[in-house]
Amino acid sequence: MTDNVTFRDLAGKSVFITGGGSGIGAALTDGFLAQGAKVAFVGRSDASAFCDEMEQKHGGNRPHFMQCDITDIPALKKCITQAGEHHGPISVLVNNAANDARHSADEVDEKFWEFMLDVNLKAYFFAAQAVVDGMREHGGGSIINFSSISYMMGNAGYPLYTMANSGINGLTRSLAREFGSDHIRVNALAPGWVLTQKQKDMWVTEEGLNAHIARQCLPDPLAPEDIVDGVLFLASKSSKAMTGQALVIDGGVVVTG
Repeated sequence: MTDNVTFRDLAGKSVFITGGGSGIGAALTDGFLAQGAKVAFVGRSDASAFCDEMEQKHGGNRPHFMQCDITDIPALKKCITQAGEHHGPISVLVNNAANDARHSADEVDEKFWEFMLDVNLKAYFFAAQAVVDGMREHGGGSIINFSSISYMMGNAGYPLYTMANSGINGLTRSLAREFGSDHIRVNALAPGWVLTQKQKDMWVTEEGLNAHIARQCLPDPLAPEDIVDGVLFLASKSSKAMTGQALVIDGGVVVTG
């Protein structure tokens, strides 16, 4: 994680992250723990070893891991309840987990359609729904929905993923309006091509990466750690007047505004 920014108001905050044990999510867990926050996260795979590592690194501040398939909405809501019981009312929700499986339009059947929308959009809505009452009772909170620049670029190769990410922006704006009177802020964060281990194992080729970096204004590939400070900013009071927005961290591929 980066260590150049401290958001003092995040110390002691109860944070819930989906997919917080690997890739960008693991960097986020690390980053929030470094701020002194109390982190709970869910993931499909066992993350006990990662929790051990984080506990040792952060002086006994161990993240609370719950194994969960976020497409199982009752299970996801149960984990959110347990996180609140373990760390206190959730102040920050980070909807990070996603699936960018490559596919063509011709390959899509109804089952795959439902799965991709369940993991990439439906879980985001119901996680937000599950935390909002607690945030209202405690005077506000921050919800951060991960999107992607892929839909802004009009990328082919995963149309259901780009559709869901476009939908996340619409959801973010509507929830920001609906929850704003209770001082609950809702923002989206759209990373560029972040070179997680999964991306390296499954999708990165030298030719493809070089072509993408050529589209960036900045000539360096993105790592998970490059996303952390943007999320911490959206979670903290430093962004207390910011809601309904999409923060892009992509090295300068797309242009907003």
